[in-house]
Amino acid sequence: MNNRITYTLVLFACAWHIQAQPISKIKIACIGASITWGARLKDPAKESYPAQLQTKLGDSYEVHNYGVSSCTMLRKGDKPYWQMPEYLAALAWQPDMVTIDLGGNDSKLVNRVYLDEYEKDCRDMIQSFASLPSHPRIILLQPVVSFVTDTTGIWDPVIVNRIIPLLKDLAYADNIELVNMHSLLIDKPALIPDKIHPELEGTSLMAKSLYEVISAWRDSTFDIFDKLGAAKTLSSFHGYLCADFVFNGRNCKIAKPKIAATGHPWVWRARFWGHEPQADIALLERGYHIVYCDVAELLGNKTCIALWNDFYQLMRHAGLAEKAVMEGMSRGGVYVFNWAAANPKKVACVYVDNPLLNIHVWAEEMLHLPEGKKNDMFESFKKDYNLTTTRAVHDFNEGPISQVRQIVKGHYPILILCADEDEAVPPNENTNMFEKKIKELNGNIQVIHKPGFKHHPHSLPDPTPIVDFIVKNTPRY
Repeated sequence: MNNRITYTLVLFACAWHIQAQPISKIKIACIGASITWGARLKDPAKESYPAQLQTKLGDSYEVHNYGVSSCTMLRKGDKPYWQMPEYLAALAWQPDMVTIDLGGNDSKLVNRVYLDEYEKDCRDMIQSFASLPSHPRIILLQPVVSFVTDTTGIWDPVIVNRIIPLLKDLAYADNIELVNMHSLLIDKPALIPDKIHPELEGTSLMAKSLYEVISAWRDSTFDIFDKLGAAKTLSSFHGYLCADFVFNGRNCKIAKPKIAATGHPWVWRARFWGHEPQADIALLERGYHIVYCDVAELLGNKTCIALWNDFYQLMRHAGLAEKAVMEGMSRGGVYVFNWAAANPKKVACVYVDNPLLNIHVWAEEMLHLPEGKKNDMFESFKKDYNLTTTRAVHDFNEGPISQVRQIVKGHYPILILCADEDEAVPPNENTNMFEKKIKELNGNIQVIHKPGFKHHPHSLPDPTPIVDFIVKNTPRY
């Protein structure tokens, strides 16, 4: 037989064989109470967050909703999930992935007396699924915010101060994934008309968040701590492993995700580690690393840039992506943009929050204050840049507002969160002026305004707009 004909027949036979094999779907079991089931929705079969998750994930997944209204994680609760037939059905189904959303009903007064047993009961439920032959990936969900004002009911202070810390401790100790559903609706009471159960727009946000965690491409073989080499101390950063170490005489930190995203993306926080961390936590959920190298209070000077250049090389040698997501709050904006201006090809995108950008104006204001009113930061600033005369301060031009051309050349997107009533870093002299200059040079910049807000608090209660910006502008590998 002609070799070409033989080869064609072999290919045809292989193709037929592949098509004939049933496609194995990834099975996801959603464990939970009334919010999981879809209480108060017009059509729970289509509108609950598990149903919407199915739609988002598509035909290669099979999502089953095992939610049962009013159930508790606690075995001694008033309606333990342990006793429900749905629990046994979920185990029998042998899922490849399990999401567990139990904790809201445990905050009721009738159940609080048993909360000391919550962590054990939660760990036991996790183990009951983890020991299945399917060895499923397990994802815990923090309870959704409750706006109930009856202290005997689902009481948010108990969720925040007792249940969520227990979930974080468990996630840290047992290396379990944890998704922060609590902050997702914390500033959206209109989406929870009965104060407990999200309506359709709310469950859509939950499905979106869970979809992003599940669908993110992952590299389960990567562990940055194995590659770091430095002597380090481990601790918990909101349930995630965090390494503290010293590099070039500077205190550094790396918080690592449970499972790294493919390509190993990372967020480089410039200053104020752990302050308003909701965006950092959401990105850890999606497989990003969060890193920090303390260069306070060098304010973006040449020494600072050199130290960060070395730290960048350390992160690259440890396996993180070529381009970093730069994050800076307040004076952190100076650090971020000064380094980005000097390293335009190493930046994926920039997120800054009420940023100090116009050091010249700030320094001029400091000059005109009486000696006793000048702050320590101003004294550091003069020392950092070797400004020994008033004229040198007047002529200073090494801050972000003076480096717009270098910044624009990087072609990286910029997001600024700006409080319109910021008393510490006035928008007109900083964000608004910077935005105008960037746009004049056709730079890529977006500003989210916070009307009526002052310098604090930073970030957003629900960090979704920040997270969406960063995820959109981080390469997927």
